[in-house]
Amino acid sequence: MPKPPTLGRQRRTNPVVWCFAIVCSIIATTIIIAGIVIFSGYLVLRPKVPLLSVRAARLDNIYYNGDVFAVKLTLVIRAENHNRKAHASFYDTRLLLGYHGVRIARLVADPFDVPRNGTVDLNYVVESSPIPLPREEQYLTDQSMKKSRLMLFVLKGSSKTMWKVGPLGEVKFTLHMDCELVLPVNGSVLLHSRCSTKSH
Repeated sequence: MPKPPTLGRQRRTNPVVWCFAIVCSIIATTIIIAGIVIFSGYLVLRPKVPLLSVRAARLDNIYYNGDVFAVKLTLVIRAENHNRKAHASFYDTRLLLGYHGVRIARLVADPFDVPRNGTVDLNYVVESSPIPLPREEQYLTDQSMKKSRLMLFVLKGSSKTMWKVGPLGEVKFTLHMDCELVLPVNGSVLLHSRCSTKSH
């Protein structure tokens, strides 16, 4: 009569492996829950990146004698925060105003806050020192003064912004501005220009 097969000891899973599996399950569950909370918060709050824009600009005065150039301008730069449930902070705001490659002024601002769904205007009065112009810039300035009656300026720079958006926590962005301002030489005010920042 054949003998029944003899079974050996069943191999048991090491307790360390069980502990590792439980820890991984807890971590995965936590990540999933956090993702759901963040996504839900985004859908509810719809966070928007604050921005800077040129609200108004005016060429107040021009001095030009053929080779030396000086100007006085008024600029209103508006900081905008379109988040309804969070105020925004702006800091490290540095902008350069130039004319055909010649630097005219450096515009800076101390750190400031913008209330939720609000705006803050930064007012600048720029008065340059007399600037010697290269020959090419002299020609362009002559054309602007005598024919087009418009002068082209460039505004470049950046600002950093930070705000807290519910469960999303603290959000930071760097805003970059690089745009042209075409101002009438007759002192007319340029309103609502397309000059604004783009976030990166």
